Amino acid sequence: MSSTLNLAAEFTKDLTTARSTDYYLLNDLLNDEEREIRDRVRAFVDAEVLPIINDYWERAEFPFELVPKLAQLGIVGGAIQGYGCPGLSRLAQGLVTLELSRGDGSVNTFVGVQNGLAMGSINMLGSDEQKQHWLPGMATLDLIGAFALTEPNHGSDSVALETTARRDGDHWVLNGTKRWIGNGSIGHVVIVWARDEADGKVKGFVVEKDEAGAYPEGYTAELITGKIGKRAIWQPDIVLDDVRVPEANRLANANGFRDVSRVLTATRGGASWEAAGHAIAAYEAALTYATNRQQFGKPIASYQLVQNKLANMLAETTTIQLMCFRMAQLQEQGKLTGPMASLAKMYTAKTARSICAEARDILGGNGLLLDFHVARHMTDMEVVHTYEGTDSIQSLIIGRDVTGISAFD
Repeated sequence: MSSTLNLAAEFTKDLTTARSTDYYLLNDLLNDEEREIRDRVRAFVDAEVLPIINDYWERAEFPFELVPKLAQLGIVGGAIQGYGCPGLSRLAQGLVTLELSRGDGSVNTFVGVQNGLAMGSINMLGSDEQKQHWLPGMATLDLIGAFALTEPNHGSDSVALETTARRDGDHWVLNGTKRWIGNGSIGHVVIVWARDEADGKVKGFVVEKDEAGAYPEGYTAELITGKIGKRAIWQPDIVLDDVRVPEANRLANANGFRDVSRVLTATRGGASWEAAGHAIAAYEAALTYATNRQQFGKPIASYQLVQNKLANMLAETTTIQLMCFRMAQLQEQGKLTGPMASLAKMYTAKTARSICAEARDILGGNGLLLDFHVARHMTDMEVVHTYEGTDSIQSLIIGRDVTGISAFD
């Protein structure tokens, strides 16, 4: 038994140690602040996330103990300027996502929903009064956010959402169902997208917990169970049954699905940075394992087939990084378009998914075990491959852009 444990310890040693995979020296493009932010998040992941996450993942429980520690990192709010947010560069924000994802996809999703979808909606579409009201508390994680768009019958075609909003005096009455809503059972601030019965336009509403921590009457959330990926983030089904929301909680500048699309375009880049994090983690684990694991009397890294796999994984990981870095530059310049974001999401998610599968193959049977970490990244990439639009949907967005012909109709 002890010899088996010793072997396991030997094979898992340093699998999560960052090798700083950067074959094309992209680190040279970072300024001092961006390097410091990357190193700060990497140290947090190594010290706080990796030692505990497998246990939470296996039990499908959210690691609440990390929330105050995440707040202290000074990254919540990402690139949002003011309102207590850090105002990071787009590149720094991307590196935060990469490093969190190198640790765990569920932890990154928690931060991504908070930063991009929930806070991003309020920052892009809220009035200044609404921003002042919610963003400072969200930046400190005193208020957790959620984003309720997807429905049981509308995922890729979320533009056809059926949740309704009806004006009733100084309130709106919401009715409908939502699905896969990250943080939707714990969020203090839930952005709910619904179609106005009066004009048919999609509008955004902020459903809040009260001071006692209770949701409004008619709001219920039931956790989705049995997931094979992102098990440590809670994603419930939500039912809205005559939920009353004050007019003051209607996002002032959300007047149609086009505004929802603006938020999704801004956050779609985050999925590509997450793919980069999973790809790097899987590649580095496979490289470390291959140099330690011996078969037929020598390290498996000495075999041509394994070296070929590692070389191709490195090329693909480097390509993902190059695409993400360029995307950040375009965002900073205000030049990133929806189809550009779709191109990045399509390629990076598909490629990172393949890299994780190759890493699992290099680890053999050990790749199936949580202690070796790769399986967690592989199954989490199954989730990334689907959300923010599958590669099929992204290809149709790109196809429409390059041909001028829509395949959606």
